[in-house]
Amino acid sequence: MQLLNSSKYAIRILGYIANHETQQLCSAKELSETLTIPYKFLTKIMMKLVNADLIISIRGRDGGYKLAKPASSITIIEILNHFNEFSEQKQCILGIGLCDSRKKCALHDQWVKPKNMIKKMFETTTLEDISSDNFKQ
Repeated sequence: MQLLNSSKYAIRILGYIANHETQQLCSAKELSETLTIPYKFLTKIMMKLVNADLIISIRGRDGGYKLAKPASSITIIEILNHFNEFSEQKQCILGIGLCDSRKKCALHDQWVKPKNMIKKMFETTTLEDISSDNFKQ
């Protein structure tokens, strides 16, 4: 299973902001440079995160971004759902198109249990749980 770049970046961005909550606001330039995310792509992700009420954007010379709620209340699945990552994932684990109970690939039945375990991990893991300085590159 592979997450989309936008989802991976969103988790890294939010994790980085969560680590720096006690400091000043994080600017888009700082996030782009520190996390090595292309600036234009980062700003698109930031807009989605603002619209999802996960971060707050403060304009002005001293503006930037901060979390809209405590890191302990933002789950990874919440982030992924805003990027349609886990909503109805039917992509075949073998990469041969769509795969569901009616049109199964060779690994479909074996993949159901690990996929559900991964989903459960995303549902129970918060930004606070993964806070560290490992959000660079």
